Amino acid sequence: MLELTRPIVFFDIESTGLNVMTDRIVELALIKLHPDGTREEHLFRINPQMHIPEEVVAVHHISDEDVASEPTFKEIAHKVVAILKGSDICGYNSGHFDIPMLAEELDRSGVDFDLHKMNHIDVQGIFHKMEQRTLSAAYQFYCHKELEGAHGAMADTKATCDVLMAQLDKYATLENNVKWLSEFSQAKKSADFASRIVYDEKGREVFNFGQHKGQLVKKVLKENPNYYAWMMDKEFPADTKRVLTQIKLRMR
Repeated sequence: MLELTRPIVFFDIESTGLNVMTDRIVELALIKLHPDGTREEHLFRINPQMHIPEEVVAVHHISDEDVASEPTFKEIAHKVVAILKGSDICGYNSGHFDIPMLAEELDRSGVDFDLHKMNHIDVQGIFHKMEQRTLSAAYQFYCHKELEGAHGAMADTKATCDVLMAQLDKYATLENNVKWLSEFSQAKKSADFASRIVYDEKGREVFNFGQHKGQLVKKVLKENPNYYAWMMDKEFPADTKRVLTQIKLRMR
């Protein structure tokens, strides 16, 4: 059993696509596990206020008609924050997609909630370091079951929860500690959720993309002040822009 000092929320997102800035959430499942072993399950269907492409519907089977009468994310944002508040968080490939997408939706909704303050376990990160498979294969490998209902948010969320528990049982080298698992499951420690800015071995922020990849953010902003304005004007996630601004303010 996972040792907890505070609740942890397992979650999964289904969306209109994979672009965290232009796509929207259509389904959000959360399982909140408390230190005493009790758990809460929450499933939200969400009207994205945009068309869900047919090729995406073919994957998660959620159509425009299915969510036409559902609330928008802004209308349920306060409920989501109430579930997340005071907890840590866990997902599958969540560091690359689900958390950046959730952060963007919260930002668009005008909700002031800092996901950076939560310990984040990415079960895929542990899986790839140990076995290198997909979620369905992980579920079969660790839990010895076929994952029925894959690409449904609640089915994937329950599978993520089950896989983490099975990983803890299987690997004696894994510490039963949320903070340790959070750090272990991350491929590279990032300053922002989209990993456009990461930390080097000395804990300094460096760019992780483009012409300045591997260079210190402070050095680039000092030598090329216009680069900040360029990034703020382009389609980078709001969280990335916020982190970049915080670095720039520290330079004063």
